[in-house]
Amino acid sequence: MKKEVLFFMFLTVLVSFKPINKIDKLINKEVKKVFVIDNFTTESIKIQEGLSKELPIKITDDNFKKINNNGENLGYYYHGKAFGKVDYFDFLVIFNSNLVIKKVKILVYREDRGGEISSKRWLKQFVGKKTDNSLTYGQDIAGISGATISAKSITFQMERLLQTISKLHHKKII
Repeated sequence: MKKEVLFFMFLTVLVSFKPINKIDKLINKEVKKVFVIDNFTTESIKIQEGLSKELPIKITDDNFKKINNNGENLGYYYHGKAFGKVDYFDFLVIFNSNLVIKKVKILVYREDRGGEISSKRWLKQFVGKKTDNSLTYGQDIAGISGATISAKSITFQMERLLQTISKLHHKKII
Protein backbone atom coordinates (compact mmCIF):
# COMPACT_ATOMS: atom_id res chain seq x y z
CA MET A 1 0.00 0.00 0.00
CA LYS A 2 2.82 2.44 0.87
CA LYS A 3 4.53 1.82 -2.47
CA GLU A 4 1.32 2.55 -4.37
CA VAL A 5 0.74 5.79 -2.48
CA LEU A 6 4.34 6.89 -3.03
CA PHE A 7 4.13 5.97 -6.70
CA PHE A 8 0.86 7.94 -7.05
CA MET A 9 2.40 10.97 -5.32
CA PHE A 10 5.50 10.77 -7.52
CA LEU A 11 3.36 10.50 -10.64
CA THR A 12 1.23 13.49 -9.57
CA VAL A 13 4.31 15.64 -9.00
CA LEU A 14 5.84 14.53 -12.29
CA VAL A 15 2.69 15.35 -14.29
CA SER A 16 2.29 18.76 -12.64
CA PHE A 17 5.59 20.04 -14.03
CA LYS A 18 5.28 21.70 -17.41
CA PRO A 19 8.37 20.90 -19.45
CA ILE A 20 10.12 23.87 -20.99
CA ASN A 21 9.99 23.47 -24.74
CA LYS A 22 12.47 24.70 -27.32
CA ILE A 23 10.55 27.92 -28.02
CA ASP A 24 10.36 28.78 -24.31
CA LYS A 25 14.12 28.25 -23.99
CA LEU A 26 14.79 30.55 -26.94
CA ILE A 27 12.47 33.21 -25.51
CA ASN A 28 14.15 33.02 -22.09
CA LYS A 29 17.59 33.31 -23.68
CA GLU A 30 16.60 36.41 -25.69
CA VAL A 31 14.92 38.15 -22.73
CA LYS A 32 18.04 37.60 -20.63
CA LYS A 33 20.24 39.02 -23.41
CA VAL A 34 18.08 42.07 -24.10
CA PHE A 35 17.72 43.11 -20.46
CA VAL A 36 21.15 41.81 -19.35
CA ILE A 37 19.71 39.80 -16.47
CA ASP A 38 20.09 36.26 -15.15
CA ASN A 39 16.60 35.76 -13.74
CA PHE A 40 13.17 37.12 -14.43
CA THR A 41 9.54 36.23 -13.99
CA THR A 42 6.68 36.61 -16.40
CA GLU A 43 3.09 37.55 -15.86
CA SER A 44 0.22 36.84 -18.25
CA ILE A 45 -1.86 39.79 -19.38
CA LYS A 46 -5.57 39.14 -18.87
CA ILE A 47 -7.81 40.38 -21.67
CA GLN A 48 -11.59 40.49 -21.32
CA GLU A 49 -13.38 38.57 -24.05
CA GLY A 50 -15.23 41.64 -25.32
CA LEU A 51 -11.98 43.56 -25.77
CA SER A 52 -10.24 40.51 -27.20
CA LYS A 53 -12.58 40.60 -30.20
CA GLU A 54 -11.62 44.23 -30.91
CA LEU A 55 -7.89 43.55 -31.08
CA PRO A 56 -6.11 43.03 -34.42
CA ILE A 57 -4.06 40.20 -32.86
CA LYS A 58 -5.43 37.67 -30.42
CA ILE A 59 -3.67 37.92 -27.07
CA THR A 60 -3.54 34.76 -24.97
CA ASP A 61 -2.02 33.75 -21.64
CA ASP A 62 0.85 32.16 -23.57
CA ASN A 63 1.74 34.63 -26.32
CA PHE A 64 2.01 37.98 -24.52
CA LYS A 65 3.74 38.37 -21.17
CA LYS A 66 4.92 41.10 -18.84
CA ILE A 67 8.60 40.70 -17.86
CA ASN A 68 9.51 41.42 -14.24
CA ASN A 69 12.77 41.41 -12.34
CA ASN A 70 12.77 41.94 -8.56
CA GLY A 71 9.33 43.55 -8.71
CA GLU A 72 10.29 45.94 -11.52
CA ASN A 73 8.50 45.90 -14.88
CA LEU A 74 11.24 45.58 -17.50
CA GLY A 75 8.91 45.25 -20.45
CA TYR A 76 6.85 42.75 -22.41
CA TYR A 77 7.27 40.06 -24.99
CA TYR A 78 5.05 38.71 -27.73
CA HIS A 79 5.53 35.30 -29.33
CA GLY A 80 3.74 35.23 -32.66
CA LYS A 81 3.43 33.32 -35.87
CA ALA A 82 3.40 34.59 -39.42
CA PHE A 83 2.85 32.72 -42.65
CA GLY A 84 5.56 32.38 -45.26
CA LYS A 85 5.05 30.85 -48.68
CA VAL A 86 3.86 27.43 -47.44
CA ASP A 87 4.29 27.29 -43.67
CA TYR A 88 4.17 29.34 -40.47
CA PHE A 89 7.25 30.67 -38.73
CA ASP A 90 7.61 31.73 -35.09
CA PHE A 91 8.91 35.14 -34.10
CA LEU A 92 9.55 37.03 -30.89
CA VAL A 93 9.12 40.75 -30.20
CA ILE A 94 10.52 42.22 -26.99
CA PHE A 95 9.31 45.64 -25.81
CA ASN A 96 10.74 47.80 -23.05
CA SER A 97 8.44 49.16 -20.32
CA ASN A 98 7.66 52.19 -22.53
CA LEU A 99 6.36 49.84 -25.26
CA VAL A 100 9.25 50.53 -27.62
CA ILE A 101 10.53 47.53 -29.57
CA LYS A 102 13.91 46.42 -28.25
CA LYS A 103 14.34 43.27 -30.37
CA VAL A 104 12.69 41.13 -33.02
CA LYS A 105 13.94 37.61 -33.61
CA ILE A 106 12.81 34.77 -35.83
CA LEU A 107 12.69 31.78 -33.48
CA VAL A 108 11.82 28.98 -35.88
CA TYR A 109 11.75 29.25 -39.67
CA ARG A 110 10.32 26.13 -41.29
CA GLU A 111 10.76 26.77 -45.02
CA ASP A 112 13.57 26.12 -47.45
CA ARG A 113 13.47 29.65 -48.88
CA GLY A 114 12.98 33.07 -47.37
CA GLY A 115 15.14 32.53 -44.32
CA GLU A 116 16.85 35.84 -45.09
CA ILE A 117 14.28 37.51 -42.86
CA SER A 118 16.13 35.98 -39.91
CA SER A 119 19.00 38.36 -40.58
CA LYS A 120 19.77 40.59 -37.57
CA ARG A 121 20.51 43.41 -39.98
CA TRP A 122 17.08 43.23 -41.64
CA LEU A 123 15.17 42.73 -38.37
CA LYS A 124 16.93 45.78 -36.86
CA GLN A 125 14.52 47.94 -38.87
CA PHE A 126 11.82 47.19 -36.29
CA VAL A 127 13.93 48.17 -33.27
CA GLY A 128 12.89 51.51 -31.81
CA LYS A 129 9.41 51.41 -33.33
CA LYS A 130 6.58 52.53 -31.07
CA THR A 131 2.86 51.90 -30.96
CA ASP A 132 2.18 55.06 -32.95
CA ASN A 133 4.49 54.04 -35.81
CA SER A 134 3.10 52.74 -39.07
CA LEU A 135 4.80 49.80 -40.74
CA THR A 136 4.37 49.38 -44.47
CA TYR A 137 6.50 46.93 -46.42
CA GLY A 138 8.52 48.73 -49.08
CA GLN A 139 8.08 52.13 -47.39
CA ASP A 140 8.79 51.98 -43.65
CA ILE A 141 10.37 48.53 -43.86
CA ALA A 142 12.80 47.78 -46.69
CA GLY A 143 12.15 44.80 -48.90
CA ILE A 144 14.39 41.78 -48.93
CA SER A 145 15.23 39.81 -52.03
CA GLY A 146 14.44 36.11 -51.83
CA ALA A 147 12.07 36.50 -48.90
CA THR A 148 9.36 38.83 -50.18
CA ILE A 149 6.39 36.79 -48.96
CA SER A 150 7.83 36.18 -45.48
CA ALA A 151 9.03 39.77 -45.17
CA LYS A 152 5.61 41.15 -46.11
CA SER A 153 3.97 38.71 -43.71
CA ILE A 154 6.05 39.64 -40.67
CA THR A 155 5.74 43.35 -41.48
CA PHE A 156 1.95 42.98 -41.58
CA GLN A 157 1.96 41.05 -38.29
CA MET A 158 4.21 43.66 -36.68
CA GLU A 159 1.86 46.46 -37.81
CA ARG A 160 -1.09 44.58 -36.28
CA LEU A 161 0.89 43.92 -33.10
CA LEU A 162 1.68 47.62 -32.66
CA GLN A 163 -2.02 48.44 -33.13
CA THR A 164 -2.93 45.80 -30.53
CA ILE A 165 -0.36 47.07 -28.03
CA SER A 166 -1.60 50.63 -28.59
CA LYS A 167 -5.20 49.61 -27.78
CA LEU A 168 -4.11 47.71 -24.67
CA HIS A 169 -2.13 50.74 -23.52
CA HIS A 170 -4.98 53.17 -24.15
CA LYS A 171 -7.35 50.89 -22.21
CA LYS A 172 -4.77 50.93 -19.36
CA ILE A 173 -4.33 47.15 -19.47
CA ILE A 174 -0.58 47.55 -19.96
